[in-house]
Order: sequence, then structure tokens, then C-alpha cells
Amino acid sequence: MKLPYAEPFRIKMVEEIRQSTKEEREEWLKNAKYNLFNLKSSQVYIDLLTDSGTGAMSDQQWGALMTGDESYAGSKSFEQLHQTVQKITGYKYLLPTHQGRAAENVLFSVLVKDGDVIPGNSHFDTTKGHIEIRKAHAIDCTVDEAFDIEDPHPFKGNINLEKLEEVYKAHPKEKIPFCLITITCNSSGGQPVSLENMKAVKELSDRYGIPIYFDSARFAENAYFIKMREKGQENRTIKEIAKEAFSYGVGMTMSSKKDGLVNIGGFIALNDAEIFKKASNFTIIFEGFITYGGMAGRDMAALAVGLNEATEFEYLESRISQVEYLGNKLIKFGIPVQKPIGGHAVFIDSLQFLPNIPREEYPAQTLANEIYKEAGIRTVEIGTLLADRDPETRINRYPKLELVRLAIPRRTYTNNHMDYIAVAIKNVYDRRNEIQKGYNIVWESEILRHFTVELEKA
Repeated sequence: MKLPYAEPFRIKMVEEIRQSTKEEREEWLKNAKYNLFNLKSSQVYIDLLTDSGTGAMSDQQWGALMTGDESYAGSKSFEQLHQTVQKITGYKYLLPTHQGRAAENVLFSVLVKDGDVIPGNSHFDTTKGHIEIRKAHAIDCTVDEAFDIEDPHPFKGNINLEKLEEVYKAHPKEKIPFCLITITCNSSGGQPVSLENMKAVKELSDRYGIPIYFDSARFAENAYFIKMREKGQENRTIKEIAKEAFSYGVGMTMSSKKDGLVNIGGFIALNDAEIFKKASNFTIIFEGFITYGGMAGRDMAALAVGLNEATEFEYLESRISQVEYLGNKLIKFGIPVQKPIGGHAVFIDSLQFLPNIPREEYPAQTLANEIYKEAGIRTVEIGTLLADRDPETRINRYPKLELVRLAIPRRTYTNNHMDYIAVAIKNVYDRRNEIQKGYNIVWESEILRHFTVELEKA
């Protein structure tokens, strides 16, 4: 008999979590202005708000914390991290930052100017925010298959080459500082980009003289999907695949809180010496000296270990299999989710789930709140609230997909938790026709509103 799969780790420490009553949750949600970001962690039973910085570190990472060098300049921990990043990415220069959006802020301060356009595959919220706050424009060139949740396309994060070339033809070269490839593509459902597509994007971009940068928060998960789904890649290691992927670009930003397996941190990696020098100045202004950039030495030491662990097949198989396990449970219950299941999260289509809620009443936020009220599970809206208003017209932007994301922290929950989540969402689905009203906005910020928005029942 074939042995069943078992996780390649054992649990060494646990944290107690408390289940609350529905009455408590309804009161807490009301006090939070119906914005799940405003809840206290103690009010949440299973937290799927994000996979960013919420995972469990390994014993090797905890050991590395104790060897961190806290020197202000020239830290030994920086050298360890620099060598690891060079080995995995092939990029020469490293600038640590305190997290991924800080890396965007530093790099975009060098590259992005008023009136620029930055094409890519479904830019995430902070990426788009950093572009738009500089009065530039993010243009989505994702393949159309990404917006059909039933389409089985294995690489829904791919860039449509025809859409991309239209951007290149419509704008002068000096107004396109770079093309951004997000791996995996979070906003389209944690979907991967193929090596074939990256290579084709590079060849097209080279013809127009446009460099490629990567948003690399989940690059290891992307490499796993390439190994599992792309013909000719099945016998390569994750590190080999990742290094080839990065060879098609000139630099990257990284939120290390995802595939770095740490609780805080980020970095920029580059091959261009001049851009490195310019970005170094902004690092010093915004973050700290260039050899720590907002990170403690101990966190850089843990990150160096985490990057190596995250690019091992056994870890990725365990991590992504758990996400797939939850996704398949929901599919069996008839829940409309983005298919194939993504790397870091399961994405529910709220338009199919709650057809009675109009777009202007934010159906994805409505569904996220119902899931919390049902079982104390905190998720996040990836829909109209996140899409924000057009910066010029101030009209709501309605994305093609109105999603609720169930982001699974790494090495944190068991499959029993996944079973609990699935049944809770089925319970909401069974009473979906009773949910007739959504929410109205009481107050919102001018940009990145979904983090702090205040709502009331419609």
C-alpha cells in the first residue's frame, strides 16, 4: 500500500486561539465600521486576512535570529543575505527595506515620473498606489483567461503580448520606464506566470527598449507551478527555475513576508549600477543605511535562511497542497472559486456567490463580513474597495472579478482548520439568498482606501 502524504515538518510550539460567539462577532464588526482590518487579532479565530508576515518560522530561522549582526553599516547579516539573494536571483546589488511596499517606494522614486505608464499583469494594491500617487498610470495586460474563473488555463498570471504591444505602440519609450511582472499574480487569484511567457515578454520589450522588473513576493510559489505545469520544466529544481525567471528582468522588488518566510522585511535587487546608486539615496532617506534599510540584522539573518527554505520543493509541495486542499473542499460544496487554485490563497467569486448584492454595495466586502460573522474567520476583499476610485474622475473602478481572498499563512494552520473554513463558507452559501443588502461607504481615504474605509449597512 502506498503511504499517504505527510507534512515535511513537525510542530514544536503552539499558540492558543479562542472561538467567540456570533453575538460577540456582530458587535465587534459593527464597532470596526464593518472593515475587517479594524478588528483586533483576539477577535479572530482563523486569520486569513493575509499570508504576509503571518507564517511560522523554522527552528533554523529562529537560530539565525540569535546570530544576527546589528552593526549599523557593513553587517555580517547583510552579507549573508546579499550572498543568498545573488545566488537565487543572479542580481548583483541588494538594498534591504522594511517590507515590500517600502521597496516599491524606493525603486519607484527613481523610475516613475508624472505621466508615465507602467504595463503589467494586474498590479497589486500598493503597487498601483505607488504608481498613481506619482501621477502615473498602471495598465493591466493580463490574459483574458484570468477573468473567467472556470477556465482551466494553467498560467492565468501571463501577460497578453498583444495588449502589451498596444501599450508600447501607444506611448513614447521615455514614458514607459519598465514593464512589471508580478509572480505569482495576486490580483488574478494567486496565478502563476510561465517561463515561456516571461521570455516572450522580454523579447517583445527588448524590441521597444523597455526593461522588465519583477514584483517577486511569491516567486518561489510561481517556480513551483512552472515545475508542475510547464512542459520541459519537471526535472529542474525550484532554484534553477527561479534563477532563469529573474534572468529575463533587470531587477526586482520583494516583500520578504511571503516567500522569504519571515515576519517583516523586504528588498530591492538590481543589476544596474546607476539605478542602484540612485535608489541607495532614497533608501537612506526613507529606510536607513544601505546595508540594513529598515531591517534588524537578526531579521536579515532569518531571511537569508528563509529564502533557501522557501525554494525547496518539499516545503512548497506542503504549502501549496494545503491551499489546494481547501480549494477542492470548496469546489465540492459548489462554491464558485478561481480555478485552478492559486499558490497562496483561494479566491471566491462574490458576484456568483451573492448575486443579489449590487456592485455599488460591495458584494465581496459583504461576503467577507458574512464569513466572519458565521465563524470568526477573517478574510479580505479583492474587489471594488481595493480597486479604489479613478484618481482623475473619482468614480469607483469596478474590476472584472469581485473576489474574497482566503490567504493561508505558511506552516501555521492544520487541515482540520481548512475543514472548519470550508464548512463555515458552505453555511454562508446555503443562506446566500437571505443576504439582500450590502454596505455604503461612510468615510474613505483618497488612496488605498480598503485598509481604513468605514462602512455602514445599506
